[in-house]
Amino acid sequence: MPIRLLPDYLINQIAAGEVVEHGASVVKETVENALDAGADQIIIDVVDGGRTLINVVDNGSGMGQEDLANCIMRHATSKLPDDNLSHINFMGFRGEALPSIASVSDMTIDTCNGTDENGWHLDCNTGEIRPSDWQSGTRIRVQNLFAKTPARLKFLRSDRAETMAVLDVVKRLAMARTDVGFVLNNKWRFPKDQPLLERIAAVMGDDVVGRMHAVDVSSGSTTGMRLTGYISDPTLRRASSVDQYLFVNGRPVKDKVLVGALRAAYMDVMHAREFPLCALYLTLPPEHVDVNVSPTKNDVHFLEPTHVRSFIIKVLRDVLSQTMVDEKTTVASDNNKMSFTGPIVSRPQFSPYTSVARQPDNGRQELFATQPNSCESKKNSAPESVENIFYSQPLGRAVGQIANKYIIAATVDSLVVVDQHAAHERITYEKMRTHTIKVQPLLTPIVVHLKSEDITAILDVADELRDSGLVLDSFGDDAVAIFEKPSDWDMDWVSVLHDIADEVREYGHSSILKEKLHLKLANHACHHSVRAGQKLNYEQMDALLRDIEKTERGGECNHGRPVYKFIPLKDVDGWFER
Repeated sequence: MPIRLLPDYLINQIAAGEVVEHGASVVKETVENALDAGADQIIIDVVDGGRTLINVVDNGSGMGQEDLANCIMRHATSKLPDDNLSHINFMGFRGEALPSIASVSDMTIDTCNGTDENGWHLDCNTGEIRPSDWQSGTRIRVQNLFAKTPARLKFLRSDRAETMAVLDVVKRLAMARTDVGFVLNNKWRFPKDQPLLERIAAVMGDDVVGRMHAVDVSSGSTTGMRLTGYISDPTLRRASSVDQYLFVNGRPVKDKVLVGALRAAYMDVMHAREFPLCALYLTLPPEHVDVNVSPTKNDVHFLEPTHVRSFIIKVLRDVLSQTMVDEKTTVASDNNKMSFTGPIVSRPQFSPYTSVARQPDNGRQELFATQPNSCESKKNSAPESVENIFYSQPLGRAVGQIANKYIIAATVDSLVVVDQHAAHERITYEKMRTHTIKVQPLLTPIVVHLKSEDITAILDVADELRDSGLVLDSFGDDAVAIFEKPSDWDMDWVSVLHDIADEVREYGHSSILKEKLHLKLANHACHHSVRAGQKLNYEQMDALLRDIEKTERGGECNHGRPVYKFIPLKDVDGWFER
């Protein structure tokens, strides 16, 4: 068949297939154009999920008559003044969005640049431009989406689902630009110049208040990377990645490197099927990241993805590793040297909050709390000075135990409930994690035959695997040989290496071995820690509290469950109407 040039209308419709998937795509492209035009207030309205109407109004710089005529030409853009694709500092730049949208809808544009005597109106169906009374900024009005391509129209979801997709786009752009005000359907509002924490709560929900940790770390002058934003406490999680907002040089992305780094950072504080919340902003030199990857601009390519991933993991783990007590300011460090090392035989103990008895009084049974004798009281109480110090500690002083599962402690202004098994499990895990991985050199290497592409993928991450105790190299053209492996690890290495290769090809890295190591340590810690149902004496309980205060990631066990909960005394006062 002869080769022919396609007509412009068909070229635009093909491009629309890449750029315009549904109404949310139209909103994304038009709002990004508004941001590039300097708008700080953007109003979006959609009807029927966008299939009937999408209306975007901004107060940006607007366009003159000539720019208006050019804006619907293919590959026409104002975003590359020096024609350098290595330095892209705009949200949009490809010049495909507006002509693509116009090719599958009825689109009109009203605009005014503030210098012409009047505004301008463009009918994209006819190309006619005429003067209008539009006074400032730009309005893009898209009607009858996909009416010109009915095959695409039938693949749109319900109006509600399409509206929620539009809302997701607006939320991500609102998180990218807190200095800009956004209004969607006069229902969802994000005010201009809203503090980031307030916008996070507005986007993610009120349950994030007080449960987000600040991030602000630079890598230094060599790579020029900086990571800022907020990540959630490990006990705050979602069943999906819906509330993970990731940005590269101000651009919302769904990048595999960033997602993988986030997952790795939370690996030992959250279950694999749960997802943390975040608003993370990575900035790096434009020449170190390629945003010209896809028409939708959701994906990016990093020049050094391994360095980016390692930097993010370290930063986030450092934030999550902050302990309750800085060793330099531990008040009781010299007064209380005991450390919890595991269960010991507990002496008979008395808790004035739980022990009750019945005594006869004038023929009636009265309920009253049993009081300790003086000897027992002295035996179970610390000197007054140490007692006061205990109450001032972050987790306070142990005052009892419930069901031999939970330690009840008191601070100066709160009651604290501590899960004794979860607490000791985290302490045990962190002590084990700091030990060097034991590696077993093999007298006879384990040879695993693989496809050539699997071998290439595995060798690309050989250094990462070495850090996890697995030393391997190529063995001919169709195999790799394992020369060293983690001690006591007997597993199906063929299956493991296949999984590693698949993960490398998908994400550019592999965390399978680290996850397996985490599970091994977590299981060991779980089986060698204080159990629920085990009775502890006061010295053991207090020692456990002091240790968890100094333990990294001490607020959660290895499976992501909370270790302690605070109950403010003012709440207790409220219960009793005090």
